[in-house]
Amino acid sequence: MHNKFKFLIIPVSVCLLTALHVSAQASKPYQVSRVEKKEGFVPLFNGVDLSNWVGNLKDYYAADGMILCDPARGGDGSLYTGKEYSDFILRFEFRLTPDANNGLGIRAPLEGDAAYAGMELQILDNEAEMYKNLQPYQYHGSVYGVIPAKRGFQKPVGEWNTQEVIAKGNRITVTLNGTVILDGDIAEASKNFTETADHREHPGLSNKSGHIGFLGHGYAVAFRNLRIKELKK
Repeated sequence: MHNKFKFLIIPVSVCLLTALHVSAQASKPYQVSRVEKKEGFVPLFNGVDLSNWVGNLKDYYAADGMILCDPARGGDGSLYTGKEYSDFILRFEFRLTPDANNGLGIRAPLEGDAAYAGMELQILDNEAEMYKNLQPYQYHGSVYGVIPAKRGFQKPVGEWNTQEVIAKGNRITVTLNGTVILDGDIAEASKNFTETADHREHPGLSNKSGHIGFLGHGYAVAFRNLRIKELKK
């Protein structure tokens, strides 16, 4: 979520490692399934370290096959792929902690606010009391400020959710735990890619390619099993 809606964070005595149940076991390199490999998917995260990732390598780190956003280290800033992507299918799993707030940046530059300079697909604990009065386009899976996603399909906090994001031209589709929660055209949802639901300019909607990243806002979130298939034009 964009920092305009960031709330006061109360320090928690339980560290991220406990909250996300991280073990001390050595991680094994992540490999996609035979079926997905045949379909053209490759790992986006190797399951071991953040090689080929750039940005905030302090608040984000790899452990136990996961990418962790750690509030004990700050939990802010963004972590991006070193490579740029245009059209793709991205699949991954994520696990939230109470009140968690993060984002998935796509077609984003390395500088600026990805919610506007690129696109941000919201990652949020939808059921948290503190978020009960948000705008529809601020809840999980939404193209932030542009297209609202359906609600009611998240698993309880602490459980793993599966998500697929398809970015093909102007169409963005998000499937959460087997249900399509967003399927929209970013050109139709805006006028000249600038006039949007939040009445903010979103020049990044016209980006043809950019980095994929996680956009931290001070909360513990875990990601794993990231794989991607690039789509041909």
